[in-house]
Parts: sequence; structure tokens; C-alpha cells
Amino acid sequence: MTDPTTRFQQLLDEIDSTPWGPHEQNLTAEAVALAQELGDEQFEYQARMRQTASANMGGLTDIMLNSFAWCLAHHDADPQRFPLDIENGAADLMWQFKWMAATLRASPAFSSEQIAAVLDDMEAHYRRAGIGLSGVLTARFEDAWASGRIDEAERLRGQLETTPRDDYSHCDACGRSQNAGFFAATDRDEQAIRLVEEMIEGGFSCGEEPEHALSRVLLPYLRTGRLDDARSAHLRSYRLAKDNPDNLGIIANNIVFAAVTGNEARALSLVERHLPWLAHDPLNVDGHFAILSAIAFALDRVTAAGHGDATVRGADAPALEPFFGPREGSWTASGLAAAAGTAADRIGAEFDARDGSTWHAQRRIRMRALAEQSWDVPIRSDAFAVATTAPEPPDAEGWYDRAVALASYGSELDALAAAARAGEPADAEKRARLLSLRIGAYASLEDWASADALLPVRGEALREAGLTEQADLEARRGLALYGRGESGDQEGLEQEWADAARLPAWTRGDIAITLAAWRLRSDDPAGASELTEQAAACFAEAGDARLVAASIMMRAMAHVALGEVDQALELMQSLLADDDLNPGQRARLLGVRARLHGGMGNLEDGAADADAAVGILTLLGAGGALAEAQMLAGALWDDAGHADKAVPRYRAGVQLMRERDADVSGAEFRLGRAMLAAGHAAEAAELLGDVLQREEQNGASAASRALTAGVLARALAASEEYGHALSAYGYAAELHEEAEEPAEQALVLTEQAKILARFGEHSDARDLLEQAADLVRPTEAVGAIVDVLHNLGQAYGGARDERAFALFDEVAALAAEHDAPWLLADVTDSRGRALIEFDRLDDAIAALLTAADGFAEVGDATSAGGSELFAARALASADRLDDAVPLYRSVLDRAAEIPPLHQVAALELGDVLEKLGRTGDAAEVRALLD
Repeated sequence: MTDPTTRFQQLLDEIDSTPWGPHEQNLTAEAVALAQELGDEQFEYQARMRQTASANMGGLTDIMLNSFAWCLAHHDADPQRFPLDIENGAADLMWQFKWMAATLRASPAFSSEQIAAVLDDMEAHYRRAGIGLSGVLTARFEDAWASGRIDEAERLRGQLETTPRDDYSHCDACGRSQNAGFFAATDRDEQAIRLVEEMIEGGFSCGEEPEHALSRVLLPYLRTGRLDDARSAHLRSYRLAKDNPDNLGIIANNIVFAAVTGNEARALSLVERHLPWLAHDPLNVDGHFAILSAIAFALDRVTAAGHGDATVRGADAPALEPFFGPREGSWTASGLAAAAGTAADRIGAEFDARDGSTWHAQRRIRMRALAEQSWDVPIRSDAFAVATTAPEPPDAEGWYDRAVALASYGSELDALAAAARAGEPADAEKRARLLSLRIGAYASLEDWASADALLPVRGEALREAGLTEQADLEARRGLALYGRGESGDQEGLEQEWADAARLPAWTRGDIAITLAAWRLRSDDPAGASELTEQAAACFAEAGDARLVAASIMMRAMAHVALGEVDQALELMQSLLADDDLNPGQRARLLGVRARLHGGMGNLEDGAADADAAVGILTLLGAGGALAEAQMLAGALWDDAGHADKAVPRYRAGVQLMRERDADVSGAEFRLGRAMLAAGHAAEAAELLGDVLQREEQNGASAASRALTAGVLARALAASEEYGHALSAYGYAAELHEEAEEPAEQALVLTEQAKILARFGEHSDARDLLEQAADLVRPTEAVGAIVDVLHNLGQAYGGARDERAFALFDEVAALAAEHDAPWLLADVTDSRGRALIEFDRLDDAIAALLTAADGFAEVGDATSAGGSELFAARALASADRLDDAVPLYRSVLDRAAEIPPLHQVAALELGDVLEKLGRTGDAAEVRALLD
């Protein structure tokens, strides 16, 4: 067993290697408790110094204040045993001092005198320790600004700029962010933007940067007309800030941005997601003020957009009563807007009374003034819930028809709800049919007790209607006629069918269609098909068009099971041409045909059918079925290469699933992937990050998480967040290794290598590619083998490593073996480019022209032109201008319908001709640029 002292050191090591967050906080608390148990104050000092930093990063203000006070008292009493700096990052007492005044400032429970005393104490400690006063000036500047003493803040800011920087100055990221926030708050938008862009361009970051800085310039970007920059800043800021409850102010800025840019649905979504953060840190009252003001503003905009009656999920949590007051039932957007505004005004008044200013009141006025402004910056990650409430039928007859249609589709819960609204028809036969519908719905839901309880009631209705034979049959066979599969059920029905000649036509049809369903489930589609024909004939004789159609639908399913898809489609087409088909049956047929089309590769036809089914189900109010239909339509459009059409359908499906508390992780993964394909990379990254987080919390398999992490990495790379993309690819690679998926792991390492190569880290990129090659070679994943080896060959070629050509040969052989002419052309192009690196120009030109011909043969004019252009440039660079001219002209011919390539070729050919002294020809070519 590990002794306590060793365990304590292990805890410190683990804390120091663990990212900020709940797990790290728990480790820190354990270290403090263990040090106390050991009675070792120096150990406790080590742990508490870490705890102060941890609590600051996690918004645990009580813990931070207590921990800091303990450490400061022990340092003051014995500086030798308890030094200022324990050489552990933010675990430096004088650095931590910078947080104290701001922490007290954030709650009106602390007086101005207390805050001033902390600032004076901080300055005294700095002077005593011989530390420069940059950190003290920063704290005094923040205090003046936060309390509305703007002239004093401006003076201190100027003084800070002329004070030498030292180890306790704000870092480059935090300093720029702080000044940018001050400039934005004092209407100096261009200066604010300049500072933040300097931070981003310099790659400066810190604990809550750049997300805080980006949120501070959202409105300045809008006010200066830089809408695309505002959108990018919002998406990045929110994605980086959304998981830390200490980031209330950052989230508040992003909520306001969403509300003022026409993204009211997103604003409502952000409000719902972050409402619980109000209860996270009771001392961060200024953060409460900021987010309550943002909530009030955003929900007013939601109300103005026509959604004031939307339910704000989670707002009725008991923990939020101190802010909004007690509430019976759910809060609506309009109601919560008023409550949040009242709470913000109350808190602001407390701050202003403490500070002797009107600063918080002015902040509220500025916020309200935004109500008169609006910018159009569409963000596609959220939309208001799809209106699925169908117009209500005017009477019981209408509800009866709807119940029949919903049952015909297979939306059991909706059918039962509609049947309840239909009441009990006076006509006994109709009442019996409605009871049959209810029994069938319960049976489909496997609620056999409820189904069984209705059988005697249906029997009475059947006898009252004079349908004695049917009543007798159901008395004998019971729920066997509704699909129950107990011992003896099928045999009993087979006997009934053998003796059915004496029964009425409808009853014979009932037995036949029930047995057909049995046979279809029992892998006897031929027998099922035969019975459905007889069932259809019986129902036709009885005059029941609905069940004739149901029998034909089942026959179509039998054809599918037999592999006779064309016959199935013919039957479906004939049914869909029947105007008497009820809406539920029509929607069901369209959904089945959509899937068949999808399986046959007729993706757009399938998507059109799925969309038509969605339209019908919307009118029927079939909520659960509608979610499935929307996801089907999205998948078909997605597979057909129309991600832009898939996105709204996936989103609608996700919303409908969420309304029913269904697990949306898989659906949101599809949505995120489609958003990425549609060019909405930043929104996709945000959504996929949420999916991955949820998968981790729910214990999803390593393979599932790896897939999500890989697509997330692609989204981050497409958003030009390459550092985060590298990390996500690295995590995906670890997960693929855990899942024993070497080919997938190799592909992810290849993507990592591409990013490293992009930024000049060629040696590290080659190392990853070599690792990937070792992983993928033993597999049978030809596509992965080709991708990895091709990329490694290109990397070797760029490094003038002869091993490149053996790899190109290997890829070319695989291309020939698997009849992949485009791949053969592509690897030949790579060979040509590598040969140029080896100064083998003639061989390179021959390879590039061969590649161009190969691309042209498969109809890829762009790639063909690219190969020829590279060859022409190589010749021009070698001063073989006369040889380059015909290649440039060939590129012009190939690129007649490719404007960017045509323009580049014309421009470069003009320069080559000019160098050759052919000025007239050069002018003629350059004229093509017009």
C-alpha cells in the first residue's frame, strides 16, 4: 500500500499534468485534505497554492479566497518556509494577488473600503518583495473601470503603458484583451479590434484567451461592418468558452451577439444551455449581472421574433429561484425576459450603491439601446423548433380519420392519442374498428395487458354490429390476431385458415393478412406473398379499400424479401396512384420506397419520397414518426452529395428527437458532418465537440469516439484552427489504437502529418507518416494503404529521399490492380513533382504530361491542366522558355471552362512570351485576361 507521503507527491504530479476542470479540482482537494491529515503545513502550502489557481480557473470563488488567505498568512508569518513562488506556473502568491481585488469587486457584498484595502495590501507586498508595480497598476485599472470611474481608469491605463513590464505584468494575450475590452466599452471600436487581431496574429493565448478577447470585439466588428469577421469570432469564442462555468461574461457577450444578428433561435439555445451557470459561483455577482442582462435582451428579441411563448427549458430549476423567483410551471421566453431584466436591474442597483456611481445602470441602458439595431449574420447551428402541430380536426369524425391514418403509418402513440379524441362512435361497427386500432397500437408497443383488456369490449361492439363470426374468432384466438407470438398462436391461425371457407370475406381476409405477416417474419416471403393476394381478394369482396391497400403493401414487402425489388416498386407505384389511399398509408409507402431507392443508388428519388412523407406526417401531427422521416430525408440528401439540403432536415429531426428526450448524439453527429460538408466548418466544430463530450460522459465505445474526434478535427482544420485540429487528430489516433483499428489510426496520423507539413514541420510529419505506414501495411484496407503510402512518398520526394519512388511504384501497382485510372494519374503527377526536386527535369516533364493525359482520359480537366501547368512552370524556371510555351497553350485549351486556371495560365504565358521578345503574342494572350 502506498504511504501517505508518496501518495501526496503522486497527487501533485497528477495535478500538474491534468488540464483545468472538475477532475483536476478533485485531485487538488484530495491533496489539501491529505496534507491536513498528515499535519504537514508545508505540504498543505504546496497543495493550497495549486488550489487557489485551480479555483480561479474554475470559478470557485469561495475556495479561492479561503485558500489564498491561508497561504498569504503563512507566507507573511514565515517567508522562508512558505515562499512567494513554488515554481509551479500560476502557483505564485504575488501573481494570485492580482485576482483578489477583482474577485471582491465582483460581489456587492464586499465594500469599496475592503477592495481598497486589498489593493493597498497588494501594493505593500509587491514593494516589500521588490517587485515592479505593473501588476498593481493593472489591478487598480481594472477596479476603476469596473466601478465606472472611467477618467481614473484612463489615467491608470496610460500610466500602465509607460510602466516597465515585469514578471507580474499581464501576459500579451491578457493585456491586449483587457485594453480591447476597455476600448470597446468606451466606443473605440477600431482600437479594440486592432489589439485583438494583434493577439490572434501573434498566436497569443492564456487561460481564457483568446475567447474573452474575441467576445469583446463582437459588437465592434458589427458596428464597423465586418460581419464575416464577427461571425468567425463568435463561433470560435463560444466554442472555446462553452465548457467553463467561470466564463459567464464571455457567454453573455456571445448570447447578445446571437440575438442582435438574427439568430434568435441560437440565442435561446445558448440561454438554455448556460442558465445553470448562474448558480455555479454565488460570489461572481458581476457575472450574474452580465448574463442576466444578456438573457433579458436575448429573450426580448426572441419574443419580438414571434416566439415569446417558447418554453425556456431548465429555467424553473430550484437553484435559479434566487434570480427569477418561484414559479409554478415552465417559464416562457417573454416571461423570463422580464424576470431576468428585473434581476439584472436589482443587482446593478446594488453595485452602483456600493460604488457611488451609475456604471451598471449605464451598462443596462447601452444594452437596451441595442434593441434598435440589427445585423444579418446567419449561423446555421440552431433554428426554432419545427412546427409539427397539425390543424386539429373539427369533430370526432375527423379525429377518427386521423387515428386511422396514423395507425396505418405505424405511429402508435399518436394514433392512440387521436383515437382518444375520437371518443366512442355511436355506430357499433365503427366503434369496433376504432377498438381494433387501439388494440393493434398497444400490441405494436408490446403493451399486451392494455391490448388484452380491450378485447372483450371489442367483442361486444362486434356482436352489436352483427359481426358474430368475427367476434367468435377473436374470442377463440385473441391477441394472436394482433401479432402476439405465444406458443400455439400461429398453429391456431393456420387451423382457422384451413377452416375459413365458411367465414365472411372480411374475417377470412383478417386471418390471411395476419398469417402473411407471420410468414414474412418467419423467412417465408413466398408464402406471405401468396396469402397477401388472398387477403386482398377477401377485403375487396368485403369492400374494405384500406385493407386491400394494406395487403398489397405487405405483398410488396414480400417481393423485397425475395429480392424482387422491381416488382415491389411497381406495386407501390400502383398504390400511390390510388386517390383513395389514406394519408398514413401514403406516407408509409413513400418512406419504404425512399429506402428502396436509397439502397438502389437512386438517392435523389429516395430523398424526394422522404420529403413527401415528411409533408404528410407534418399534417398528421405524427411527432415521433416525423423525426425518423426527417432523418431519413437528411441521410438521402447527404448521401446524394447535397449536404446543404441535408442540414435543415437533420436539424429538424434532432429538434423533434430532443423534444421527446431521445438520445440525439448519433443524429447530431450526422448533422455536424453534413454542416462540415456544406461549408459550415465552425458551426460543425462546435456541434461535434458537444457530441464528443456527451459520448465521453456516456461511455461510448472508443471506435465511436474516434470517429467523432476525427470529423471534429477535420472541422477544426477547415476553420483554420490548426492547433486544436492537431490535438483532436491525436486524440482520435489514440482512440483508434484503443479500438484496434490500425487502418483508421494510420489515416488520422496522415491528417496530422499534413498539418505539420503545412507549417514547415517536415521531419515530424515524415515520422508520423512512417508510423502510419507501419500500421497500415499489414491490413487489407487498400484505400488506406494507398493514401498513407502516397503521402509518405510525397514527403520523401520533398526531402529528396530516393525512397519516394519505390512508394510511388507501389501505389501505381495498386492503382493498376484495382482499375483506378485517376489514382494512377495522381501518383504519376506526384512522381513528376518529386523528380523535379532531384533535378531530373526531362523525366519529370514526361511524368507530368503522362499524368495530364491520364486525368484527361477520366474527364478531370482541372487536374490535367494542373499537371501541365506545373510542367510549364518547371520549364520556364529552367529558362527553357520555348519548350514552356506549347504547354502553357495546352493549359489554356484545357481550361477554357475553368476561369481561375485559365487566368493563371494566360498571365504566366504572357510573361514568358514577353521574355522571348514576342510582345505582340504576349499582348494577344494577356487580352484573354479581360
